[in-house]
Amino acid sequence: MYVVKLTYCAPLERVDAALEAHRAFLKRHFEAGVFLIAGPRIPREGGVILATGIDRAQLDAILATDPFAEQQLATYEITEFSAARLAPGIDVPNLK
Repeated sequence: MYVVKLTYCAPLERVDAALEAHRAFLKRHFEAGVFLIAGPRIPREGGVILATGIDRAQLDAILATDPFAEQQLATYEITEFSAARLAPGIDVPNLK
């Protein structure tokens, strides 16, 4: 499982211009079961994605297709971790 921390490296006006394309990117990977949670950081300096069910090379390839990456609007810090406990009632598909 991975925590992906995005940090904007461009003005928010440029980020906002790519936001709809970024949301479509997120939607594709939520539907594929790879992304579990995503949202903006507070303050709005970037975002966070929780991903699962793939190896690091696959995640890197997916993130390279993010419009934020393609347009050099954000950098990505990836932390892999092993989920050892889940709250009752939470189901994580593809949990490795």
